[in-house]
Amino acid sequence: MPVTYAARHVLEDHISGFEAAPNPHHLSILRSPVVFSVLAHAGHEADIDEALTNFEDVHVRLCGPGEWLVVSETVAADTIERQLLDLGQARVSFVDQSDGRVVLSIRGPRVRSILAKCTAVDLHPDLFEIGQSSNCQICHVAGNLARTGEDVFEIVVMRSFAGYVFDAISEMGREFALTAGFA
Repeated sequence: MPVTYAARHVLEDHISGFEAAPNPHHLSILRSPVVFSVLAHAGHEADIDEALTNFEDVHVRLCGPGEWLVVSETVAADTIERQLLDLGQARVSFVDQSDGRVVLSIRGPRVRSILAKCTAVDLHPDLFEIGQSSNCQICHVAGNLARTGEDVFEIVVMRSFAGYVFDAISEMGREFALTAGFA
């Protein structure tokens, strides 16, 4: 008899005990985002950067010179893969990281105070603008931090560190009554 496994998110057990109704400070876990790591080949960085900005319904996160994360909650992985293939294998390399990455979204009027406890990035609105992202240490873990709204940030970390980062941010947000749940 074949064994059937139910798909569970790596943070499923971490959110038990949190309130169902989100407070103004809230940590959302994206249940099944699509995440691609994209690397432009030498000499094609500007072309690939421009092409990625034309992808619809995706968020492009800068990781370094000629390197990005492409994140989407609505576009299927095979669609993004086809778009990346259309850019030409001589110009770009990419890997689907969806199963290996976890995306968290944190929001609230004092979100910078929470994040200041776990990253050295200066998150002042004049310096870290909406749409900007950076690879950095988040709770002593390598991740990507992006500002996606006025008081909203997105964190992408490797799946194996997601529980630790979730627990650390939850603890750091305790003084602001941070709630958490799946988006």
